[in-house]
Amino acid sequence: MYFKALTLGFILMQVCMPTVAQTPTEQPDSPGILSRLAERARQARTRFQALGATALGFAGAYYEDHIQPVTDSYVEWASNVRSSLQERIQTAVENYMPFRN
Repeated sequence: MYFKALTLGFILMQVCMPTVAQTPTEQPDSPGILSRLAERARQARTRFQALGATALGFAGAYYEDHIQPVTDSYVEWASNVRSSLQERIQTAVENYMPFRN
């Protein structure tokens, strides 16, 4: 059983080794290719930033048109509750007399 697996492995090595040995070595990239790649990366970054600015503009417009009108009433209510609570606490502190005669 082990002999069959060993034989198959040996045959595969004999078949694959010449093809691995014949693969050509890669030449380093020329400076022209690298500079073009860097330029394309800069262009892609610029496009991505422009798309981000556009999306941010749409999100801001959506917030102003749909979300802010709804939340303004809640913010005003919370502010009124805070003011009322603060006034009640202030009145209670001013009227507090721990030692009465």
